[in-house]
Parts: sequence; structure tokens; C-alpha cells
Amino acid sequence: MPKVLMVASEATPFAKTGGLADVIGSLPAALQAIGIEVAVLLPRYPAAALEGGRRIYDRLQVWLSGTLYDSSVYQIGHYYFLDCPELYDRDGLYGTARGDYPDNHIRFAVLSRAALEVARRIFRPQVIHCHDWQSGMVAAYLRTAVNGDPTFIGIKTLFTIHNLGYQGLFPKSALADIGIDAALFHPEGVEFFGKVSFMKAGIVYSDALSTVSKAYAREIQTPEYGFGLDGLLRRRSGVLSGIVNGVDYSTWNPETDPNLAAPYSAADLSGKRKCKQALLREFGLTSEAAQARPLIGIVSRLASQKGADLIADVGEDLAKMNLSLVALGSGDAKYEKLLLDLAQAHPLKIAVRIGYDDGLAHRIEAGSDMFLMPSRYEPCGLNQIYSLRYGTIPVVRATGGLDDTIDEDTGFKFQEYSGAALLSAIREALAEFQKPEKWSVRMQMGMAKDFSWNVSAHEYARLYLNLLGS
Repeated sequence: MPKVLMVASEATPFAKTGGLADVIGSLPAALQAIGIEVAVLLPRYPAAALEGGRRIYDRLQVWLSGTLYDSSVYQIGHYYFLDCPELYDRDGLYGTARGDYPDNHIRFAVLSRAALEVARRIFRPQVIHCHDWQSGMVAAYLRTAVNGDPTFIGIKTLFTIHNLGYQGLFPKSALADIGIDAALFHPEGVEFFGKVSFMKAGIVYSDALSTVSKAYAREIQTPEYGFGLDGLLRRRSGVLSGIVNGVDYSTWNPETDPNLAAPYSAADLSGKRKCKQALLREFGLTSEAAQARPLIGIVSRLASQKGADLIADVGEDLAKMNLSLVALGSGDAKYEKLLLDLAQAHPLKIAVRIGYDDGLAHRIEAGSDMFLMPSRYEPCGLNQIYSLRYGTIPVVRATGGLDDTIDEDTGFKFQEYSGAALLSAIREALAEFQKPEKWSVRMQMGMAKDFSWNVSAHEYARLYLNLLGS
């Protein structure tokens, strides 16, 4: 089986801003369980607690355009941490509330270049598996800076697109800082409408590409979802695969989840009723009417990508329906305010928490009857998969991974991105909720679905072997 070095910017439990961290926190172990030797290179951020870790390389020298970035490498299990305080010892992973760090091009070019030094000196892989724009320059450096170096002969690259909407765009002047030849700055190289694109570098120069659902792999080849890269992705469609992300059922399991008021299973759903009652109390929706009404849950980044604008459009309509709604999330200030105003106007039916609380996210999944994900686009999505396991029926827009993972037996989908289509799907779900026996069958069918990492790991293994011609 192949040896694989992954390169990424975040992983749970060390550092997280989104779903990428969940993938990098779970996929390597699933690959190891089927016999693939995996190491993962991450930046060492201050928040990454390295108890039990050890320093395994004292001076990993990374040169970019005549500047030396002197780093060291720590190890915890199969995770390697690039320790370069001048670049990574900061409050945020990518920036602050004021915006992105202006030297992000250097920070993640160093990570990409350091990956090749790790491959040379610490862990020699057969495949380097890069994730999202932050590692997009790995393949470009392989084709330029170390081209012809016998150390790297035969090493293949896989670039996984987790969200094409974030591309790592920088001014042309960034080339001088990161050691990329200006000859690569053209439409067939790293140039993207006058800027340097780290995402495009990964797409152009990697041997194979993947993304995190089959539907998203198709969607990003269209102008609607391609963010200007659809033509390039169509040209590279022969090496583009879609593999749905898995979930960690040791963490997301209503039978063993320590965050819940009561455990439950598909065979015994009585604990779910207790979870609903406890969730309503936690949000202050304690009336008998609230307990009788179907409860819709939302856990989301509050942004237009996630359909926050649709929720804004139909908020008052939802308040008039026979339902209660609880929401947990943060994001754009206008959507935060809108949800808070909606809750204030309808305190007996709607409750909102701004921020993120992992335990509360689990309780919303368990205590809700339905889970709402009206995304404009969704590369994979995880909450709809968690919902299935928790017997909470997803109401989703049919896009990306939402379309791949939810079917007519386990949830409700709508096609058109509009408030009217969203309301229609919710009304359909509310009507079905009034048929308890059919609703229970739907819950149990969803709880029986298997989206474990074991399934996804085998698909990645086949992709690695195909890359190597095995």
C-alpha cells in the first residue's frame, strides 16, 4: 500500500475554522486502518496543544527568494507540525476580524515548500495529498524548484478541493516573495484575472484532482459554481474525482454521545423525546405548545453560501407556521442581527444563539425533529449526515454533497434557490410529520445509513493506487 504525505492548514483537535479540519482530523486514521501509511503536515499554531508531542527535527531550512525561514518539526502520532513562530504564532489561523493577514501568501508558500523538505528528510511518500489553496503551491514547486531532483522522482500529487469559493488570491508581486518563476504567470499557469491563484496552481500542476462529493465535482465544472475556474476544471475532468466526506461515528452517535440529555437508538427512540424537551428548555421555549410543535434546528455559518439570505427572506413566514426553530451560528453581522430580531419578535417560537458551542451543536442535532440546510452551494456538508444518524430529518437544497447524501426516503430536498422553494419543502416536511408511523420509518432509514470514513478511505486508496499505476 502507498505511503502518503498530506499537507493541510488545519485539523481537529489542533486547529479548526471549518469542515476541512474535520476531514484532516479523521481521514488519516481511517486510511491507516486499511493499511496505508500516512503522515500529515500542519502549521503549528499557538492554539495547538502539543502535549505528548516531541521535537523530531531541529532546523528545517526553507528558502524562498533568498529568504531563510528557519523552522523545526514536532510530531504527535501521524501529525507533523511546522514550527515557524514568525509565520504561525498568531491569534487567528488566516487573519483577524480586521481581515486576512497580508503575508498569507508567504505563510502558506512556506508550508508548501516545507512539505518537500519533510518528504526529503523525514517521511518519504509516494503520494503528496494536498488540501485546498493553502497547499496549492506544492505541485508548482515540484514542477519548478525541485524539478530533476532524484529525491522526488516518481512522487505523485493529489489536490483536493474542499471549497472552490476560497482560492488564495494575491497580487502578482507575491511571486517575488514565494520563489515562483514569473514565467508561470499566464492563463495556463498560476495567473487568474491578473492575480496569483494558489488554488489554480494546485489544479494546474497536480497529477490528479478530487473534491468532496460527486455532485460538487460536476457542479464546479459549470459557470454557476466554478468561480471562474470551470473551463480549467472541464479540461482536467479526466483526472477529477468526487469522494464524499465521511463522519466520525465514535463522536457523532446518539447511543453514546455524552452531550445529550438521554441516549437513544433506532430501536428505542424514547430518549430523543427527552432530548427535545431538554433542548427547548435550554433555549427557553418551555411552553406545552412548543413541545407539541415540530422543532427545526440550524447549526451554520451565517453567510449567503449557507442560505442565510433565504432564511432571511422566509423568516416571518416560518414564524406563522406550526413549528419552533432554534439556531446556533455566527458569520455576517447582517444575518446575525436578522436572526436575533426574528427571535425577539417571536420569543415563544424562535430562539437563537450567536457563536459556536460544540456540545450545543450535538444537542441541536439530537433534540430537533428536522434540520435545515438551504445552501446556495455545499461541497459536501457534514451536518446533514450527523442529522441522519440522530434521526433528525434533513431539509436541504439539492446541491453538492447535500444532493449526494439525502434521498427521498431520508429527507426533503428543493431545487430552485428561492424562498418559495424552501417554504414548499418545509411545508412538505411538516405534512409528513403529522404521520407518526411514516415519520418513524423515515428516521430509522436515515439512522441506518453508513457515511463512515471507512467507506471514503477505500475510495481514496483506489485513487492513490491508480495514480501510482498499481
